[in-house]
Amino acid sequence: MPVNDPAVSGAAREESPDISEQALLQSVVEVARLVFGAAAASVFLLDDAGDLVFEAVSGEGEEHLLGSHFPSGTGIAGWVAAYGQPVLVDDVAKNAQFSQEAAESTGYVPDSILAAPLIRGGECVGVLEVLDRGRQPRDDLSDVDLLGLLATEVALGLDLLTSLRWAHAREITPSDGAGTRADLALLRRVAERLPFADAAVATTVTRLLATADELLGPTGERA
Repeated sequence: MPVNDPAVSGAAREESPDISEQALLQSVVEVARLVFGAAAASVFLLDDAGDLVFEAVSGEGEEHLLGSHFPSGTGIAGWVAAYGQPVLVDDVAKNAQFSQEAAESTGYVPDSILAAPLIRGGECVGVLEVLDRGRQPRDDLSDVDLLGLLATEVALGLDLLTSLRWAHAREITPSDGAGTRADLALLRRVAERLPFADAAVATTVTRLLATADELLGPTGERA
C-alpha cells in the first residue's frame, strides 16, 4: 500500500470500479504480497484528475485504504507514475521522494518500498507497490523484474476487461474471440513465471489464473 503520498483524502471514489476489475486487481496484490513475503501490496490507478487512487490492497491497511486518494506527483508512487520507471528503495528514510507525512496518514510507515508502473498504450495508468518485502530467495528473477511481471499482468488484465466491456456493450464478439484467447494465454504464461515459493503462493497464483479464466474466458470461447 503505497504509503508514500501526502494527505490521503480517505474519501471513496464516487463511482465504484467494475466488479470484475476489482477481482483481478485484488488477486494480483494478494499474489504480490505472498510472493514477496511483504507486509502489504497495493494497486493505484490514476483518476481523471491525475490523483493516485487505492483500487486494491492486501495486508497492512486493507481495512480502510481502498478508495483513498493521493495527490499526483508526490511520494515514491507519484514519482513512478510520473516517470514510468520501476524503483526499489531499501531505506525510505534516505530517499528524497518518500513522504513521511503521507506514510503516517495511512497508518503504516514502511522501511522499504518496491514499485512498478502500470503501462497501457505507452502511458502510465497506475502503480503496483510492495511494502517491506521479505528477503527470501525468489528464483532467478530480481525483485524489480518480478514486480514488473506482475505489473504486466495488471495492465494486460485491464486491457482485456476494457475490450470485453466495449464488446459486450455493443453485443459483438471481439475479433471472433481470437485476440482474447491469445491475450489470456499470455497472461497465463506470465503468471507461470512467478516462483512458487510455497503452497500459499501457488494457491494464490492459481486463483489469479482462475479469476482471469472466469472473467475473460467466456468471451474467448465464443468464436
